[in-house]
Amino acid sequence: MPSVSERLQELRKELGRDLRPAPRRSPAKRRGSSRRSPRSIVLTVLGVAAVIALPFLAYVRTSVFAYAHSGSTWLALLCGSLVTVGVVAGYCIWIARRFHGRARVERMLRWVALPTAIAWCVYSAVYLARVNAKTDDVHAYYSSVHPILRIALSTVVLFDGDLVITDARRVAADYPRMGLPVNDRTKHYVQPDGWVHALDLRTRGHNEVANRLVQLYFWIMGFSTLRHVGTADHLHVQLRVP
Repeated sequence: MPSVSERLQELRKELGRDLRPAPRRSPAKRRGSSRRSPRSIVLTVLGVAAVIALPFLAYVRTSVFAYAHSGSTWLALLCGSLVTVGVVAGYCIWIARRFHGRARVERMLRWVALPTAIAWCVYSAVYLARVNAKTDDVHAYYSSVHPILRIALSTVVLFDGDLVITDARRVAADYPRMGLPVNDRTKHYVQPDGWVHALDLRTRGHNEVANRLVQLYFWIMGFSTLRHVGTADHLHVQLRVP
């Protein structure tokens, strides 16, 4: 049998092995840099902006398209509203599935998509802030502008709050007062459907890049645009006749 001294010697060896510090593990190599490239950041920002803007742009573009093919203002607005509801509902369903499990489509449509679309349709077709009209008279007769042109303007005002309407409704007597020949074909007159089909936007004192982007927006949405000088440099926007 091993003696006591031999036993103590073995215990010292075992204890020494147990107290020996564990070897350090080399840190795992990073799979990739945590810093995102400027290009990735720009693409992310543009993607988020596109997602936010899509329901508004869909409402305007669908309304203009439907009006051009039907000639009915209210049918066009209804089509635009339905498309907007569909887009918003799709967002709601995706968010619900992404963060809260199974989406309840009916509830999303009833309590989120439909109220949001209705609220925006009413707001955009009726309201114009006083700061977005050149004068009190322009603000007062804003309600005579065609509803589709109003919703298009309200949408761009969301992204460019400095936009100003300089003129919309006119009568023949306004032209001599402005020092211009009478234009019998202008869409600034009240048209047979009871609406004014054109408006003018201020460009002087407004950022030139913003002016070009606003003009591009209206053109993409299906309106006629013309940058010209009457009494002053301005952007003329007109609803195309079906």
